[in-house]
Amino acid sequence: MTRLPRPLQPLWPLAKRIHRLGALASGSLFRRLSWLFGPRGLPRRGTERTMLTAAAEPSSVTVHTSDSGEHLRRTIPDGSPAQHPAYTSIASFVVPPRFTADLADGIVVGDYGATVTAGGTFDFETSPYFSIDDWREHPLFLRRRLPSIETFDGTLLALATRGGSYSYYHFLFDVLPRYGVFAETMDGVEPDALYLPTTTTYQQQLLELTGLDRHAVVETGKNRAVQASRLLVPSAPNPLEVAPRWMVDWVRKQLPPGEATDKPRRIYVTRGGAKHTRRLESEAEAWPRLKDRGFARLDPGTMSVRDQIDHFAAAEIIVGLHGGALTNLVFAQPGVKVLEIFAPTYVKHCFWAITDSIEGAEYRYLVADRPPTAPDDWLTNIQDDIDLDADTLVRAVDDLLGE
Repeated sequence: MTRLPRPLQPLWPLAKRIHRLGALASGSLFRRLSWLFGPRGLPRRGTERTMLTAAAEPSSVTVHTSDSGEHLRRTIPDGSPAQHPAYTSIASFVVPPRFTADLADGIVVGDYGATVTAGGTFDFETSPYFSIDDWREHPLFLRRRLPSIETFDGTLLALATRGGSYSYYHFLFDVLPRYGVFAETMDGVEPDALYLPTTTTYQQQLLELTGLDRHAVVETGKNRAVQASRLLVPSAPNPLEVAPRWMVDWVRKQLPPGEATDKPRRIYVTRGGAKHTRRLESEAEAWPRLKDRGFARLDPGTMSVRDQIDHFAAAEIIVGLHGGALTNLVFAQPGVKVLEIFAPTYVKHCFWAITDSIEGAEYRYLVADRPPTAPDDWLTNIQDDIDLDADTLVRAVDDLLGE
């Protein structure tokens, strides 16, 4: 979605449906014609689970597992409107055990990190993508054939996954914790290189802060395919963006705060003033009143990762608009109070899931009022701006503050 030109981003739900149907239709044709392209032919078959992939190709695929499943049972947070389905629908979730797939001559494709075995099987479980439930809908199958296949002589650890090349949230919660899965399931193994994106400043800073910059890197690319003599692919650490507790703990341990005594204790996280970015339309009116209550306004997109970590770690009260900047809630201190603000057409549980794993944290949400157009329209218009009057916002903040 974020790759669409800004004026077209409200069309994302329609674009997504077309994208899925296109993959189904294109893949159905070009899988049949894969023999025409030799080694670059699309995988002829796919599996929903990596264990099925290993069972189909036992000589080239091994799965290293850990006894690490987790059943998340979360209490629905307070908010308006109460019992919003964005929260009730995900309050109970079974996180499957973590594993790493070990593939001889395996291929990793694209910046979404699609996994293809030496025998031509597409492994969907290690190749998740947004809002699809069937491996045949994966964007890998929008291609006629694979990109030119490069060879890598050694052990390549594939961390890349959907969204990781352009999203702070997905890089921090979907790409980096894959290294944690690998370290847990294959203790003592040292890869020769990592397959992940490193082109943005925040990616480079996060790799340096976690110490993962010590590894050689094979840079991802939209039109890149790499066949490694040994390809290691950890399982997805953050299914359906539920932020498992082990993952939150892992990120917090890898990225502890530095000096934060001089940072504000109350922060308001803005999204700026550009249209169709989930900005708060009444911010000019609301901000002076928040400032009077001791808030500092933060635009994390203009800050270094180190500074973002330290500001969120120091804050006792965080009020913010739904967006990638709230990824930094993972660094918040125990007992933090959070108010997240949404447009009614895009309400997500992902940042509540993070705070739920922080000891003593209190999370609340506020969805802007609007006459309903359908009972399930709360995930339809991703970039809608937030039409919330300043009085309603300030009352919710005062309630959070206990004032």
